[in-house]
Amino acid sequence: MGQTTKSLSEKHIAFIGEQKMYFVGTAAESGKVNVSPKGGDSLRVMDNKTIAWLNQTGSGNESAAHVLRDPRMTIMFCAFEGAPLILRAYGQGRALHRNDPEWEIFSALFPINFASRQIFLLDIDLVQSSCGMSVPYFSYEGDRDDLDKWSDRQGEEGIQRYWLKKNQTSLDGFESDIAKRTGLEEE
Repeated sequence: MGQTTKSLSEKHIAFIGEQKMYFVGTAAESGKVNVSPKGGDSLRVMDNKTIAWLNQTGSGNESAAHVLRDPRMTIMFCAFEGAPLILRAYGQGRALHRNDPEWEIFSALFPINFASRQIFLLDIDLVQSSCGMSVPYFSYEGDRDDLDKWSDRQGEEGIQRYWLKKNQTSLDGFESDIAKRTGLEEE
């Protein structure tokens, strides 16, 4: 049932393009393992060995803190309609922030606004597909706009204050470097 390859196939890339959500898993060398659901127009397959995904402001910043300590990252996709399939892309992740040289290149691929926090790049070293026959069917009704509305209410300065207050460390106290790498480092 399960198959592994070193890169994404054209069939894998087509499947990813049809998905409305995906899950990102990261972990440092110790502490909590983080799994985050993602959606919206936030993922691009760059080539058969690279995925880029846009990270919006949220209550935690686990992925950014984790990849600084241990770059392991997994992105998982599940078929919630049609033929069953679970697809996982394993590899090394890294975060791009607004002051990083590559930010301009990758930010042009996404609908960026002031609440866009990081862009993550996953360099794939293993792809696993499995049956997914126990994943239930779900119907897609639409994307939520709650985060956009919340971000608009905060405004750009409010988002930056939120980053400084809530997004500088992980649940385990690991630094995310968001203040330094976005130019908000406190004096």
